[in-house]
Amino acid sequence: MKPYQQVPIQDCGESLVAIPLHQFAAEQPHPYVKLGAPYGERSPYYLRQGVLERLLQAQHFLQIEYPNWRIQIFDAYRPIAVQQFMVNYTLAQRVQARGLHLPELTETQRREFLEEVYKFWAVPSLNPAMPPPHSTGAAIDVTLIDENGEAIAMGSPIDEMSPRSYPDYFSDAPSTCIFHGNRQTLKQAMTQAEFQQHPKEWWHYSYGDQLWAWLGNQAHSGGTLTARYGRVEENQCL
Repeated sequence: MKPYQQVPIQDCGESLVAIPLHQFAAEQPHPYVKLGAPYGERSPYYLRQGVLERLLQAQHFLQIEYPNWRIQIFDAYRPIAVQQFMVNYTLAQRVQARGLHLPELTETQRREFLEEVYKFWAVPSLNPAMPPPHSTGAAIDVTLIDENGEAIAMGSPIDEMSPRSYPDYFSDAPSTCIFHGNRQTLKQAMTQAEFQQHPKEWWHYSYGDQLWAWLGNQAHSGGTLTARYGRVEENQCL
């Protein structure tokens, strides 16, 4: 259990709604769909209504300073089955990178690899008290593109499993390094819209889930925020 998973959930019952992709930027087809992730009839480009409203606010704040820039959406809603698929995919990639074969791992080796994977990927838990953030419809992975549709350099790709993914990794870099400033531009827009940033992923933001509440409580001693979004139930899926 991660610390934020102890935060109580009082789901407000909002449905998932489609992200108006014409107002943002998004890769098509979706990166995980290209890998074969089992979304079925569900779209990854969905969020809870209140989260989408704040994402629109974030883009407004961004465009005050950079009028023709847009937020690019990498990933949003993620069913548990997709979370499990991506954990399995990442595990297989890490094992292959070490020159090993997944079926031949000992139980100890498999556990050690999974511990490494779970440093960056949430456990695909079916426990309603501990939902993966993306399975709540309250978390989103984002970056920025400029007025020419070109990606803004952030210093590492989304989903990279290394310390370079930590939001402040480049904070002590020489002044000629643009990565930290670009990450701060994204952070400023998102946090002005009340999102919280994942402590170890420069691209991951959430509003209303357990991680969001936990980070808010950490920032304000004695805070009593609870999560307003739990795992999306079948009847909430569009």
